[in-house]
Amino acid sequence: MKINELQKTPAASICRIEGEVNINTSGELRKFCSAIIDRKIPTIVFDMSNVPYIDSSGLATLVEMLQRLKRQGGSLKLAGLQKKVRDLFEVTKLEKLFEIFDSLEKAKETIL
Repeated sequence: MKINELQKTPAASICRIEGEVNINTSGELRKFCSAIIDRKIPTIVFDMSNVPYIDSSGLATLVEMLQRLKRQGGSLKLAGLQKKVRDLFEVTKLEKLFEIFDSLEKAKETIL
């Protein structure tokens, strides 16, 4: 898995995740998000168009980061989910927790 910060403003950090988010990589995702949250950036947007798979530990990490951001009045937005990943969010009802957008561009419209 690779994570890159594509753009940062005082209001948001726009990032891209590439590869599987699983038990072996979710710790790296947590560390990456925590560093952004520690900078007091209220919104994180993840472009997940290159994430073919996410397991329960990856989902748990995203939920944990969402909760941390919400406690600070922020949000975590997800964009470009592949069908398999989107279906998992729907089956687990997590699509009700997260703001999910079809594309990164649509997600960016809500913050910039």
